[in-house]
Amino acid sequence: MQSLAPDNPSTLSFDAEVASVDGANVVLEETYFYAQSGGQPADRGVVADIAVTDVQEYPFGIVHALADEDHGLAAGDEVRCVVDASFRTYCRRAHTASHMLFGAARRVLDDVGYAGFDIDEEKARVDFTAETEITDERLVELERLTNRAVWDSLPVSWTYQDAETAQQREDVAFNTKTEEGAMSDVRESQSDSRANQSAERSGDADQVRIVTIEGWDVAACGGTHVDNTAEIGPVRILDRSNPGEGATRVEFAVGPTAIDAAAESHDAAMAAAAGLDVAIPALPDAVDRLMAERDELRDEVAELKSELLEYRLADLDAVERDGASWLVGAVDGVTANDLQGDLQELAGEKADVVAVAGTAGDTFVAVATDGAADANEVVQELTGEFGGGGGGGPTFAQGGGIPVTPIEVVEYLRE
Repeated sequence: MQSLAPDNPSTLSFDAEVASVDGANVVLEETYFYAQSGGQPADRGVVADIAVTDVQEYPFGIVHALADEDHGLAAGDEVRCVVDASFRTYCRRAHTASHMLFGAARRVLDDVGYAGFDIDEEKARVDFTAETEITDERLVELERLTNRAVWDSLPVSWTYQDAETAQQREDVAFNTKTEEGAMSDVRESQSDSRANQSAERSGDADQVRIVTIEGWDVAACGGTHVDNTAEIGPVRILDRSNPGEGATRVEFAVGPTAIDAAAESHDAAMAAAAGLDVAIPALPDAVDRLMAERDELRDEVAELKSELLEYRLADLDAVERDGASWLVGAVDGVTANDLQGDLQELAGEKADVVAVAGTAGDTFVAVATDGAADANEVVQELTGEFGGGGGGGPTFAQGGGIPVTPIEVVEYLRE
């Protein structure tokens, strides 16, 4: 016995005879509850006014898990069953929307393949494989084309075809993993989303259930679908990610979640446009202008910092230490990494060793040499004297976390 839900998605109430009972698990002689499969969740509802918490398909039949183990049902009982209309409608819309997105992907991406599907409470997702990179612009185009096709009110239908013929049709989308298998694997692989239960629905393992969105998409699929794309409503792409295996995961929403996401984006766009004193369509140009101005300011700040650093380094004190010429001093507003290039230029040109202390949170020290002295040994001497840690190579080293002021470090170096 297979679920009648995919071929009768509008049937939401029915009477059925209890076939068997095992605790909270009940098998009916026939059922219009959809059993969880291939990314589409199980239907919700009630059997004999008892909540159904899960529906799963097994070789011996479809098991309805009831919320109350003390339900009092027995084999042979006639029971009234009601499928949760709201959740069934949501799943039908989300499932068909996934086919719509795949149809859009076929028009936007090269060598597109189908690699997975899933529906949860708030959103759904489709995994694509494609030679074409799914950029932000292409993601927007996928959403635009999908919603245009929804608006066009395209009929949705399903029928059955022998598996071998279906596999040979270029227009039929199968899970890409399915396509890698031999024809003998078709029935097993149909536990995956779009080929989900498509053979079993016909009662013939050599038959595949084909779902067609007229003029838009054809796919092997055993899920529940709307009768017309207009029933889906708005589709909103929420995010994309990389699930591995060369796929791109596109998350999307239908219904209230899609409406809320669109409203939030519009609100954010209006706030940004108001802040920049431009119209929403002019936001990209305004952002480009601001980024260009930011880059110019960064360059100016970097140049000013460099000039200021040169001025400060020109004021370092010259001392003789261990038979070598040293330049020592304290600076502020820079980090040890900022100093490396300038200190190494000074080392050898102005002195044998250049040692500078500063603050970047805690006190740090940066040391450069011409190679005759070892910069790392100088840093180890200082951190050994005052605390902290650090290291580096013979010509440049740095230390940090020194628990004294830069002036104290400089005074030690002057001794």
